[in-house]
Amino acid sequence: MSNETEKTGFALPSDNYKFVWIGIAIIVFGFILMAGGRSDDPQVFNEAMFSVRRIVIAPMIVLAGFIFEIYAIMRKPKSEE
Repeated sequence: MSNETEKTGFALPSDNYKFVWIGIAIIVFGFILMAGGRSDDPQVFNEAMFSVRRIVIAPMIVLAGFIFEIYAIMRKPKSEE
């Protein structure tokens, strides 16, 4: 048998988890920006659902959040010497 030591604990360092939570907050913020635009009367068309905020800015924020999540997972911790 080899003399391998078992590591227990989390898969990522604690700094990476902080970045993961920040990324989740960015994604949630983007989805909140996408919300809304419905009409009170279903027979009336509401032009507000096609606002620039909902179809351009919010998806870009969500995409940035997902890219930030990839960075948070792939980030190497600083070496402790």
